Amino acid sequence: MAETPATAGNPIRLLIADDHPIVRDGIRGMFTGDPGFEVLGEAADGAQAVELARALDPDVILMDLRMPGMDGVAAIKELARTGIGARVLVLTTYDTDRDVLPAIEAGATGYLLKDTGRDELVHAVRTAARGEAVLSPSVATRLLGQVRTPAAPLSARELEILVLIAEGATNREVAARLFISEATVKSHVLHIYTKLGVNDRAAAVAAAFRRGLLTLDGG
Repeated sequence: MAETPATAGNPIRLLIADDHPIVRDGIRGMFTGDPGFEVLGEAADGAQAVELARALDPDVILMDLRMPGMDGVAAIKELARTGIGARVLVLTTYDTDRDVLPAIEAGATGYLLKDTGRDELVHAVRTAARGEAVLSPSVATRLLGQVRTPAAPLSARELEILVLIAEGATNREVAARLFISEATVKSHVLHIYTKLGVNDRAAAVAAAFRRGLLTLDGG
């Protein structure tokens, strides 16, 4: 097994990515003075996080998800695409399906919420530096729920409506195209949201592409 900073006795080199300066200051303060860690820098958005990761070569990146410009998930994907080996530990306020699943699928090593205490965060960073997964209890429960209760398949009619939504059709336009009432369309759309675990049309389309229900050729 290759040595990591956590096993070799070297300080774990950190990069903090969050769009709120007060949050960055608070996280930095948790590690300042601890010889087991070295905070290399701070980023205010995903693009800056990728740039600094490339320049500073951190071991662990503490990554917020919802940031202006390039968000956390996009940054995680870009880090993987460019071969940057830093472990990403998501540190965010949100634990909904539409936040957790894309981050994990993009390659995050861990996922914690911002109400995590210092001792737990320090332990999580050490765990992530070793390449081991670390999840907050609510996130772990959510992921287990996804495994135990896989999403119900969409019906043929729901897929038909989802394709039209992906093309930008409104509920009224969908109803006219399929010769059904607008109320029926709304009912189908709500069922689609429930089955995909999303809350709006854009998220439904994104989830459908991610799960292979839609393809770029309109299938």
